[in-house]
Amino acid sequence: MDHHRAEYTVPTVAGQRRERGKRAYLSGQAAEAGVIRAYAARGVAVLHSRWRGQGGEIDLILRDAEDYVFCEVKKAATLDLAMARLRPAQARRIVEAASEYLGQTPEGQLASVRFDLAAVDGSGTIKINENAFGHF
Repeated sequence: MDHHRAEYTVPTVAGQRRERGKRAYLSGQAAEAGVIRAYAARGVAVLHSRWRGQGGEIDLILRDAEDYVFCEVKKAATLDLAMARLRPAQARRIVEAASEYLGQTPEGQLASVRFDLAAVDGSGTIKINENAFGHF
C-alpha cells in the first residue's frame, strides 16, 4: 500500500519578508515607470532613475525647460496615503542628495531646482505635486 502525502512547507518569516520586499520593489518600479511616462507627456526629460549619492537616493532626476526636478515617488492604496508617506527626515535627505548631484552639473548650486512628490494609488492613478517640498 503506497501512501502519498502532499508535502506542504510553512513559509518562513524570512521568506515571507523577502516575498513582500520583492512585491514592494516591483510595485515601486511600476509606479516610477508610470511617473516617468507622465513627465514625458509634459515634455520633461528623465536624467536619472534611482540616483544614489553619498547622502541617499533620489527616485527621479529630471530636467524641464528651466529646472532640475528632483522627484520622490510614493505609492499607496490612495493618493492621500501616498503623499503622507514622505516624512520630513526623508525630504531633508533628498535635498542633501540633490545638493550633491548639483555639484556635478555645470550650474552647480546656482541651478534652478524644484522638488516634486509624485503620488501613485493602487489603481495606478498619478498625481504630481510640483514644489511639494524644498530647502529646510
